[in-house]
Amino acid sequence: MSDREEVGGRAMVVVAHADDAEWGCSGTVARWCAQGWEVVYVLCTDGSKGTEDPELTSEELVKIRQREQLDASKVLGLHQVVFLGYEDAMLQPSIELRRDIAREIRRYRPDILVCLSPLRQLNGDGYIGHPDHLASGEATLAAVFPSARDRLTFPELLKEGLAPHKVAEVWVMDQDNADQYVDVTDYMDTAIAALQAHASQVGEDVAKHMRNWRSRTGSKVGFAYAEGFKRFHMG
Repeated sequence: MSDREEVGGRAMVVVAHADDAEWGCSGTVARWCAQGWEVVYVLCTDGSKGTEDPELTSEELVKIRQREQLDASKVLGLHQVVFLGYEDAMLQPSIELRRDIAREIRRYRPDILVCLSPLRQLNGDGYIGHPDHLASGEATLAAVFPSARDRLTFPELLKEGLAPHKVAEVWVMDQDNADQYVDVTDYMDTAIAALQAHASQVGEDVAKHMRNWRSRTGSKVGFAYAEGFKRFHMG
């Protein structure tokens, strides 16, 4: 566990879509919220493409997925959810996205920031990575360093009253190649309930899948259930 994590504070989770954080780190978030942390989610896209239902429009889906994320946030006890509203499936690690993430970092001033990996990993079966995940990961890391830190980067943020902020730690979601593990055994029911709030995206077997995944991660470090991250100290 992180020394910083044990004493409490502020955390931010930046992901591409509604449900990404619930899949990747909801046990850790549930633990932090139970310990009194203020946790903010920043969602980069509007979630307007993630359906196989031929009767559902993008406009309808945006509303559904926002509602589902807000329902999940209540389960977890989040401090705030920010929707940046970029078009789903079209996300790029643009300067505009970097600025918008840097804005939220400066606004909420997290001690720990959690994000998706910007790297495509081809070591699984049936999943080759979502381009929006990669784009959000790259833009988030660039926002942490140097954009949120440097006063002269995005001077318009200063005009908005948002002073520079140095994130102390970055945790990249990575269950397979982690060097930071969080024991989420006591928080699995909450994590699963939060994921199940995304009813448009998950099936009936999601609880079993989540438990199996977290159990495999936990077995590496002697926990019943765990979540893994690549941890970076930002100095």
